[in-house]
Amino acid sequence: MLSPPTPTLIFHGGRESHTIASSFEESLLLSHSHFPYFMLLALEAGGPLRSLLLLFASPIVRSLEFLGHRTLALHLMIFMSMVGLNVNDIKAVARATLPRFYYENLGERPYRAFSGCGGRRYVVASTPSIMVEPFLREYLGVDVVVATGLRAFRGHCLGLVDSRGVVDGESGIEALRSATDGEMVDVGGPSFVTDRCDIFNGTQERYVVPSEDKGPPLQRDHHPKPLIFHDGRLVALPTPSDAIAVFLWAPMGLLLAVARLLVGRILPYNMGLMAAALTGMNIRARFRGTCHRTCEERGTMYVCAHRTLMDPVIVSATLQRRVTAVTYSLSRVSEALSPISTVRLTRDRLLDGVRMKHTLARGQDLVVCPEGTTCREPYLLRFSPLFAEVAGDVVPVAIDARGSMFYGTTVRGHKGLDSIFFLMNPWPSYRVEFLDRLVDVGGRVERGEASSCEVANRVQGEIGRALGFMGTNLTRRDKYRVLAGNDGRAS
Repeated sequence: MLSPPTPTLIFHGGRESHTIASSFEESLLLSHSHFPYFMLLALEAGGPLRSLLLLFASPIVRSLEFLGHRTLALHLMIFMSMVGLNVNDIKAVARATLPRFYYENLGERPYRAFSGCGGRRYVVASTPSIMVEPFLREYLGVDVVVATGLRAFRGHCLGLVDSRGVVDGESGIEALRSATDGEMVDVGGPSFVTDRCDIFNGTQERYVVPSEDKGPPLQRDHHPKPLIFHDGRLVALPTPSDAIAVFLWAPMGLLLAVARLLVGRILPYNMGLMAAALTGMNIRARFRGTCHRTCEERGTMYVCAHRTLMDPVIVSATLQRRVTAVTYSLSRVSEALSPISTVRLTRDRLLDGVRMKHTLARGQDLVVCPEGTTCREPYLLRFSPLFAEVAGDVVPVAIDARGSMFYGTTVRGHKGLDSIFFLMNPWPSYRVEFLDRLVDVGGRVERGEASSCEVANRVQGEIGRALGFMGTNLTRRDKYRVLAGNDGRAS
């Protein structure tokens, strides 16, 4: 199991028990703009129409902020992005989508100052608490979050702040005093000097980081807790300019995705790869070992890292021959779009093993993704050992996929559109590396020469080293519990 790296402390001794209070947007984040996070919320919880309306209102928001009416601009963004939404949907987006973007906007120097105090940690935020609290508590270890509250009625957000108002300026001071309940704050900050009210003016000590000297974003290796799972369709933070680019590209991207699908279904492999390259799709394959069968009567099992639903299709295209994909809970839309045949699994270990053995015995090559689900970050989930019990020869395949605009996976969205979204990227790319063949794996397991778990761990390790990914003990069930609050079983 992964153990989170220890953050680098900026303070040297004497502050391990100190209490610290810091502002979130003003101090810890590199960019103070609220708009991209409300755009993410509007898109993921409300849909394209709501996010488009918020985008149309962005000039008004920018004008209000320029004139110094930041609180009024925040009221407008809260109302447009949240009114009428189910509170549980907002919480789901805050838990599954926003943390990744907050991490990317976290300044290195402010965070090191913040993490240097080992006592109680208070964070004041003008952003609604329903949006920031999951990230602050789970990933930064914040004890108390003082943020803007919202009004709700029968489980739906009214788009209005509560009676305390936006937690900013004087209201931030009062909210912090109420939260600390008279406790002395040893260190105020990290903060920077502005002409606005200083909510840390009553602290014993203050740490100041000028806004132009917050350093680079905090690197992944220094994250206090690894972020392995996240959801949402957008790859980049949707600033107004990026959001405009996404909406302008979407119709053209949909046509391009349809063209790429037709190329995969109609043209033969050698022509299909060239045609895909002409549309901007980049596929790079490397063959470290031989992919030729050692037994003509029995198929080969290709064991892959799992990045998108298109992994088996890409393997088939690079091998220049048809293979069969092993799937679980695949949507009917994805199954209809697939240019290769599929074998559906049931999560019944005995029955699934029989189906896979039968397919291999007929001489068909199988592509298996033993992680059981996709992972976007450079980590490998635990490999199910079932493939090692039923396979003859095994070829590990290191796969990585990248998109510049859309993710081709989702937990809460429409899974049937996963392949469409990946192919909508202007320049989607795949890196495929076929590793050294393992001969007679199933026979060695049956003879007791190796256990199926040992084989699975070995294959996971080889793929991880080829990709530069880190292995974990996390599973499909862990992913769905984090992102959706369930175990991911098909209903």
